[in-house]
Amino acid sequence: MKFSVGDNIIYHKPKRSFCPGPRARQVYPLEHGEDYHYVVDKFWKVHKVNDDGTLDVVTRTGKKNKLQASDPNISKVHLLQYFFYRKRFPDLN
Repeated sequence: MKFSVGDNIIYHKPKRSFCPGPRARQVYPLEHGEDYHYVVDKFWKVHKVNDDGTLDVVTRTGKKNKLQASDPNISKVHLLQYFFYRKRFPDLN
């Protein structure tokens, strides 16, 4: 998948904890039943596309992360997704 600066992306971040939050999806208990594994959607924007195959992304609160462009947990936002979640994406201006 090819990305460019300003693209809105959804990163499906896998997490693990004792108590999943309200936005957790695909929740299932781990082997001994003490923890849960789940996925939380993160709404980020591409800040920079690097030559080494990585993306610099920015969160709504201004934090920066580096992701591999080939990461299967990244998906580009479609028009309908953007319409529903537009307030969750950061504004780079």
